[in-house]
Amino acid sequence: MLPQDLVRAPWLRVPLERWKEQDAFLKDGVLALALTLLAFVPTLSVIGAQIGDLPERPASALGLGLILAQTLPLAARRRWPAGCLAVVATAFAVHQALGFATTFGSMGLYLALYSAGAHQVRFRRESAGVASAGYVVLAVELHRLGSPQDAMDYLAFYLVLAAVRLVGSGVRKRRGEEAERRRLAAELATAAERARIARELHDVVTHHVTAMVVQADAAQFLIASAPERATTGMASVSDTGRRALTELRYLLGVLEATGESTAAGSTPRGSTAAGFATDAPGCEDSSYGSRGPALGQVGDLVEQARRSGQPVEFSERGERRPRSVDVELAAYRVVQEALTNAMKYATGRPTRVLVRHGEDGVEIEVTTEGPGPGTPALPAAPGPVPASAVVPATREPGPKGGRGLAGLRVRVRMLDGELEAGPRPGGGFEVRATIPSQPQQQPVSRP
Repeated sequence: MLPQDLVRAPWLRVPLERWKEQDAFLKDGVLALALTLLAFVPTLSVIGAQIGDLPERPASALGLGLILAQTLPLAARRRWPAGCLAVVATAFAVHQALGFATTFGSMGLYLALYSAGAHQVRFRRESAGVASAGYVVLAVELHRLGSPQDAMDYLAFYLVLAAVRLVGSGVRKRRGEEAERRRLAAELATAAERARIARELHDVVTHHVTAMVVQADAAQFLIASAPERATTGMASVSDTGRRALTELRYLLGVLEATGESTAAGSTPRGSTAAGFATDAPGCEDSSYGSRGPALGQVGDLVEQARRSGQPVEFSERGERRPRSVDVELAAYRVVQEALTNAMKYATGRPTRVLVRHGEDGVEIEVTTEGPGPGTPALPAAPGPVPASAVVPATREPGPKGGRGLAGLRVRVRMLDGELEAGPRPGGGFEVRATIPSQPQQQPVSRP
């Protein structure tokens, strides 16, 4: 069995995961205790750090204390790496200068150096300078005491110690780069989420508010001459407001939904999957369910525009097919934004909505006839209503569309689709979108 297969074994994976979750001080304490026990194993005495090579002194209580001073401080190697290195290095230097026998516990010096390089945050250069100066003092003292080592031996041992510390510094640098990458990724994800929320709010608020303004202006003009029609117009305003509340509640519910509510798989009566009550007054429209607006609700958009006085012709071609949530929502938003622009910029002008369902995707065309030069805007409500009494004079949208169309381009492009919007040669505005289908089983982002 390979080492990686051994680590992935179920009987070993759970203990390893629990061990990783433990506090660093506890794990380092276990390491220090294990090194302390191994320091007294005679067969391991040949493995260790040794530089003095002085005549060996018999074991004593002082030697025992110096061994413990080289191992036990490792329990704080990540919490206080500089202090750990200072204690371990000093104990090692005294142990070598007094000529005590080398033990496996002297490996604590390498671990302390690595920990200082990997975990020390402040005074890194200063501590490295102090450690280097202390090593020079130790080399001079060992030479004075009669050590057979020459300058090249001391230099080679110093380079080994420096390499161990550089390894720790390299690990620290990689950790920092990885943390920076995660931070940047989180910032990009946050920015993308903010842009997505802004697009959703724009699509919902702009469409419904535009419809409400047009309907309210028409009702205000008709309140004296045709009160019954004004009453109908105000009822349309109320219905549009309820629809706006329903969509906003759905959007906020998606943003605030937790994994627990999603995993529950069931919702109480009178609640949506997002956790918002739908049986409250003014929220009777629960047609969106837990999926949000979809291509099947385009007829509602058309009917709402008609009630606002916009003559809209709606037609569908082809057979409807199950599509992913993202495709359904994007198609719905394209029609919604196009109708919103029609009510804002070409009030009362004939508008045609064509949806083609195909095997490879869905195509949407929304065409609005615009006035020629000097032609007044048509009334937004049935009957001979001057345009100036309903809405301001008709405005022409820019060649690239507004903020909503820019957001739609991003949304459609994320689905590998295309969106074109611009003025027609004979006047008016046209929006064309082609959105390829995605398998419904494919994971998709939240609308």
